[in-house]
Amino acid sequence: MPLLTILAVILVVGVVLWLVNSYIPMQATIKRIFNAVVVILLVIWLLKVFGLWDAISNITV
Repeated sequence: MPLLTILAVILVVGVVLWLVNSYIPMQATIKRIFNAVVVILLVIWLLKVFGLWDAISNITV
């Protein structure tokens, strides 16, 4: 996947998150949970794109 596509996805997710936070009224607690879920999903997607997800999922504790 080209780097420009990855940056575009990150930018779009950031703008959508900003729009949701700015224009949709929510309780602060729900907003924090929503932001955390979106960031966690974006990080997992980035790990999968760069091929690091398999290495991390194979780690045993």
